[in-house]
Amino acid sequence: MLWFTAYEVIEPGIRRTVPIADFTRLLGDSGRAAALHAAITAPRAPLTLGARILRLDQPHVAAILNVTPDSFSDGGQLEDDPVAAAHAGFDMVARGASIVDLGGESTRPGAKMVWEGDEVKRVVPVVERLVKSGAIVSVDTRKAAVMDAAIAAGAHIINDVSALLWDDRALEVVAKADCPVILMHSPDPAKGPHGGSGYGNVVIEVFDWLEARIAAVVAAGVDHGRIMVDPGIGFGKGLADNLALLNGLAMFHGLGCPIMLGASRKRMIGALSNEAPVGERLGGSLALALKGAEAGVHLLRVHDVAETVQALRVWRGFKDQALVGR
Repeated sequence: MLWFTAYEVIEPGIRRTVPIADFTRLLGDSGRAAALHAAITAPRAPLTLGARILRLDQPHVAAILNVTPDSFSDGGQLEDDPVAAAHAGFDMVARGASIVDLGGESTRPGAKMVWEGDEVKRVVPVVERLVKSGAIVSVDTRKAAVMDAAIAAGAHIINDVSALLWDDRALEVVAKADCPVILMHSPDPAKGPHGGSGYGNVVIEVFDWLEARIAAVVAAGVDHGRIMVDPGIGFGKGLADNLALLNGLAMFHGLGCPIMLGASRKRMIGALSNEAPVGERLGGSLALALKGAEAGVHLLRVHDVAETVQALRVWRGFKDQALVGR
């Protein structure tokens, strides 16, 4: 549990710090202020995932498992070999991952779109093996047919970079299955996740976009408690935008949903470290994971599972009153 005593209120051209006791009185719309305060401070309910329950009182690692030929970090390593891919997932769980996030289509800039039938063939055999082993599986896809097949195979969560906007049937599939879903921000998800966009205030604009998207998804029949959000680091955003979002992560608790952060090995790390290649971004990835943990993020989507789990254990140690006293 993270504690705080004041809010920073951000308005066009104005930033001010307001004590919690004065927040609802000093913010013009008292009803809106009270709702935000309640959303921020209420503990996130555990996720019920079939027979499994995932408590959200501590950050969890979601391990990235790609079965693609062209993902930016590990493309081609496990393509067309579901047995090897499943064993890689087993190893991730053994190293401390709470979730295996499985993807059958690359979302890197310039990646070719995959026909849904091919994506199903890549993903479903791995989902079946992972679920049979007892792993919690999320499937990273924007296609309704893939969602349908993955859920039927036992997948527990859908992780959609288009926030259920790319495929007209996606929202219906998720609502009908009562499946937890991760809604990620991108500037123009109907066209693709990397369309450029100029921001006046990226934190406020991404927050407002996700808030509107949550409302639309709830109106379509998805329970609010089944929704998670991702601010979309690196998707249609420049370095300054990404840094602003990372510095403003705590604001997204006002959406009242668990938060996922996916910044592992992203381009911004290279930009801040003499263009370090993808395979040499572990240090930066851990720094961003701990930045997310400090902001109260619930799910950290990462490539380097064991290293991130170890970093989180040390981070927790600093906050363990039995170890550090009062």
